[in-house]
Amino acid sequence: MKNLSFLAAKALFTGIFLFGVSFVSFGQNDTTSVVHVGFIYPLSTNGKNAASYTNRFSLHAIAGLSKSETGVAISGAANLINQDASGLQVAGAVNLISNNAKGIQIAGGANIIGNNADGIQMAGFGNIIKNEAKGAQIAGFMNLAGSSQSVQMAGFANISRNDAKGLQLSGFMNKGKNVNAQVAGFANIAKNVKGIQLAGLVNIADTSDYPIAIFNFIKSGEKSIALTVDESMTTIASFRSGGRVLYGIAGVGYNLKDSKHDLYAVEAGLGAHIKLADHVRLNLEAVSHSLSNFKKAHYFKNSLRIIPAYKIGSKLEIFAGPTINYVNYKRDNDLDLVKKYIWKNDSSKDFQGVHLGFNTGIQFIL
Repeated sequence: MKNLSFLAAKALFTGIFLFGVSFVSFGQNDTTSVVHVGFIYPLSTNGKNAASYTNRFSLHAIAGLSKSETGVAISGAANLINQDASGLQVAGAVNLISNNAKGIQIAGGANIIGNNADGIQMAGFGNIIKNEAKGAQIAGFMNLAGSSQSVQMAGFANISRNDAKGLQLSGFMNKGKNVNAQVAGFANIAKNVKGIQLAGLVNIADTSDYPIAIFNFIKSGEKSIALTVDESMTTIASFRSGGRVLYGIAGVGYNLKDSKHDLYAVEAGLGAHIKLADHVRLNLEAVSHSLSNFKKAHYFKNSLRIIPAYKIGSKLEIFAGPTINYVNYKRDNDLDLVKKYIWKNDSSKDFQGVHLGFNTGIQFIL
């Protein structure tokens, strides 16, 4: 599929910028040109033989065609290079290099490289490297490579068909096989992850010890369903998922204490397992949850939890421990679910307070 994408892009840009002119000069002797200046093929100093020239410096108003470039190539729309390119290539729309690229490629639209790239590719839309990208790839929309050895940064997605040994950083999604680190606004997908996986919603991997997202589907990790209750009598059913160390928390529930309001709960957070013994571990959690009747009553709480846990068999775990909590709600809602505070603000329109509490529950490990 990726090979077809490369070939389709090559055919498209060749057709646009060469107006259907075939490369009639392939059979001619190779020639080196110090300077290649022109408008668009074949209106240039290398004329109809441009495809057989290796140039040290090229400058074209619209598009330049060459066999190879060894220095600087600048075009208003496209640089079309049939073999290798080294140095600097700058194009308003596309740099299309059929074989290897070494150096820097800058394009307003796309850098498309038919083999390996060693250097930096920067594009307003995308960088497409058929095989190995040894340097950095920076794109406004997408980076696509066979494998990546350095950083990939994109506004939407980074995709490596094989390994990504540098950082993958994107606004929406990252995908690779064996990767070092992934940071995405929505999702990360990998086979084995050495470092962190940080996503706005979901991480997917075979092995990943340090996933940071609300939902983490890690084959070597742990998933569980828990039922918890805290000092305000808020009962929550939650889904915990993650790797060997870090995990995400997502839950819904109901407050059993407030008789004036029907308060429904939503909870989300992150946690970390610290193993103490074969059946004993410490769960450290940072959680935010809100209570609401979906009308005027809204109660917000941020909590830090230190939760010792004891595992019964292979599937069941019980836990209980202290928490420190910061709460915020409008005073006229009368949502004082806790009476004792170690600090509170009596001067603001909204009530703010810090109190100690607890969290206890039981969870079934899937």
